[in-house]
Amino acid sequence: MKLARFGLPALLAAAGACQGPPASVATGPDRVVLPVANAQLLLEPCGPNIVHVAYAPSATSATFFSRASLAAGVRQCADGTRWARTDQNGVTTLATPALAVAVDRSTGAVSFLDRSGATVLAETPQGHGLLPATVMGEATNHVQQQWQPNDGEALYGLGQHQQGHLDIKGYDLDLRQVNTEVFIPFLVSSRGYGILWDNTSFTRFGDLGQPQHVPGVSYDADDNVSGAASGAVTLSLQLAAPVTGDYQFITYASGNLQLAIDGQTYVDHWRQGWLPNVEIAKVHLQAGQTVPVNLQWAADLDVDILRFSWKPPPAAPPTTSLWSEVGDGIDYYYVYGPALDDVVRGYRRVTGRAPMLPRWAFGLWQSREHYQTSADITDVLDGYRSRNAPLDVIVQDWQYWTPSGWGSHQFDPDRYPDPRGLVAAIHDSYHARFMLSVWPKFYPTTDTYAALAAAGYVYTLNITGDPGRGIAPVVDFLGNNFTFYDAFDPMARALYWSQIDSRLFGLGVDAWWLDATEPEVVEGDSTPAGAGPFSSPAAQIATNSAHMNPTALGSGARVHNAYALVNSQAIYEGQRAAAPDQRVFILTRSGFAGQQRNAAVTWSGDITSTWSAMAKQIPAGLGFSLSGVPYWTLDSGGFAVPDRFAASPQAPADAAEWQELNARWFELATFLPILRVHGQAPPRELWQLGGDSSPAYAAMLKFDRLRYRLLPYVYALAGAVTQDGATILRPLVMDFRTDPTSLEVSDEYMFGPAFLVAPVTTFQATTRPVYLPPAAGWYDFWTGGFVAGGQTIVAPAPFDALPVFARAGSIVPVGPELQYTDEAPADPITLYVYSGADASFSLYEDQGVDNGYESGQFTRIPIAWNEAAGTLTIGPREGSFPTMIPDPRTFQVVRLSPGKAVGFSFQPKPDATFSYSGTPMTITP
Repeated sequence: MKLARFGLPALLAAAGACQGPPASVATGPDRVVLPVANAQLLLEPCGPNIVHVAYAPSATSATFFSRASLAAGVRQCADGTRWARTDQNGVTTLATPALAVAVDRSTGAVSFLDRSGATVLAETPQGHGLLPATVMGEATNHVQQQWQPNDGEALYGLGQHQQGHLDIKGYDLDLRQVNTEVFIPFLVSSRGYGILWDNTSFTRFGDLGQPQHVPGVSYDADDNVSGAASGAVTLSLQLAAPVTGDYQFITYASGNLQLAIDGQTYVDHWRQGWLPNVEIAKVHLQAGQTVPVNLQWAADLDVDILRFSWKPPPAAPPTTSLWSEVGDGIDYYYVYGPALDDVVRGYRRVTGRAPMLPRWAFGLWQSREHYQTSADITDVLDGYRSRNAPLDVIVQDWQYWTPSGWGSHQFDPDRYPDPRGLVAAIHDSYHARFMLSVWPKFYPTTDTYAALAAAGYVYTLNITGDPGRGIAPVVDFLGNNFTFYDAFDPMARALYWSQIDSRLFGLGVDAWWLDATEPEVVEGDSTPAGAGPFSSPAAQIATNSAHMNPTALGSGARVHNAYALVNSQAIYEGQRAAAPDQRVFILTRSGFAGQQRNAAVTWSGDITSTWSAMAKQIPAGLGFSLSGVPYWTLDSGGFAVPDRFAASPQAPADAAEWQELNARWFELATFLPILRVHGQAPPRELWQLGGDSSPAYAAMLKFDRLRYRLLPYVYALAGAVTQDGATILRPLVMDFRTDPTSLEVSDEYMFGPAFLVAPVTTFQATTRPVYLPPAAGWYDFWTGGFVAGGQTIVAPAPFDALPVFARAGSIVPVGPELQYTDEAPADPITLYVYSGADASFSLYEDQGVDNGYESGQFTRIPIAWNEAAGTLTIGPREGSFPTMIPDPRTFQVVRLSPGKAVGFSFQPKPDATFSYSGTPMTITP
């Protein structure tokens, strides 16, 4: 669609002009409500590049348009953004200085246009779907919005998913919170826009048609492939394609699974038995084509579930579609960039800014499932400090309570006789920080449960069951009855925090691990038809909603996906009130749009210790990051361990592979926003991987030291997240959106503006292909060798050096050797200047643990490289804070060029050294 005939350039000019618009154009109020097609359409600017769109039946539109939003609860749409309006030929057009919105008044279809009048995204003519429905006794609607697809477009986001796909266009996804799957309702396009779908219920992306049985496969009464009850299946068949198009082959299983179609392996993965999940293979077939399909599967832990289905291409061309189970109307935000950094900034404008995490959060976190005594913790800290291996955080995972004390927020006195003294020793003797696992789960034997239950703040179906429906009380894997508290109730959140505050925060706990925040309100198969975690996903969705019901904000189905958001809110708001000047850090297994404003970091859940799981984490994390939430991490080494690695002793070949797997995973994790080691046995401390003389220990120690040397760079990126809405973990499409190849790359990424990282996810690999996007050039981080962009190379990948390249036109600040982040000031700082193009970097610093930055107590030092002049300028320091490094401070410069290869060194040889006292200076290194 082109709207030049409607005078769009003039309309855009009018929207941005300070003087009054032309007589033919009317300026709009903060919001416009248009009657369209027996309904009401709301349009509301939330900034020059953001438009809020809502669609509701006329009878309910007034209350719907005024309702509160959990995700967008801090949005500021009435911000004075100018826009202009015209009505012509049945089309109403509204324009801000950055975009235009055109509404076909006959259908209500909305189109979004750029400043030239070209359509970027358009709803389909009958794209608004409101189907009256009764869900959990509530009269509501199933809601759906469809947009016209665009050729050559890639789609990303909607959270973290474990199927190994970064571009999700053409895949049909069930979007719900479950261990390892996180739904963030923000969809991002390579065309430079994002859609924030403001709905908290179960959601589907893509075609709504349900998968079908695969022809030629036999099934039992529970929809499992026949023979699954035996614990192993080998399936081989010839499958004929009825029509030409993309077919989706879908499995749901745990255990060991391989799926090959037409000779190509699409799935080769092991999952622990208690956590089955979906795999999706998309295969293009021609009508009449017959292809071999081979599936092999073996169960783990006697979980005999194997579902296998397919979806032939839909009869009509697919649209871009989002559907949700419960909605008063359709509600979404259109965010235009076109730069994807601006799209992500728009998401955070609507859902909230990410506060600064404490500086120590960017060091190494050590964890285990789980330390069993105080001595376990101090022994590990002794191990790090005695080896001069940098560490900042030690983590106590679950079961530090007594066997009957889940939710008591109290340590078992036999194993932890002096928790306060333990935390004091962690702080004072080991110069480390302490994270503690805190669940929203309670045994009814605890006094904390009694207080919450007395106020009506717990989900009672887990406790009482429902004999009339054949529902027994729910028990966990230990055989104990339990339930969760209602985090959607602000009074319940306040009581929950007060219990944590009085029993744990007062001990000196520095950070909170919020586990099972989907919430995992049902365990086992104690519900009708076995609708626990070993049932079908559809049964799990219905069961979880039923057991998380009612909530203070409506039915469990209405708020199905948002528990992690409000649970993190309880901790964030509680700690900020209790200790206003202490930064909050939250690690949560699930998430939702807006959680970044609660200082919440998501990790990728209980993934497996396998090469295939490591490979899946790269697109999973990149999709999550592009969904707008800036902080993501994983269990380095994987959580659940296959039997051959868990054996004691390990076979020699398995021990060698286990050590290499953990080393390669640690190398990847070093270039993530948060660096964490965690998992089931065997232990994961660095020296546990073959001993102090092993290649794995040497590689991990090297990368541990590297992480601390890169702290000035990493912390400056964190400052940019808070101050500028920046993104640290970056799929290539963020920086190279116009490069078609970069749209497709899912196994490498940018870490900040400088580094391209290509993890090694194959056992015994010593090289790997690396795509270098078009740029002024790239430098091998380890050797300093220069390589032209716009090509794929075979990069060396020795055991202790995954491929990392620095982009020409980058500046990377490197600090001194540290054992923990606050051991010494960042002085001197070595500036690695990767020449070949102009470069700039803003060095952000603040006190590191307090909230003074919120009142301007921070500094930024602008640093710029002028390629033509060959000069480096350190600009005027902006700002101050009480503990800033006294003047003068020292900078060193290492300059690289195509003819001057300088690899990274822990003992750099600078080309220039100079003192800086906050005033501008220019040098020629």
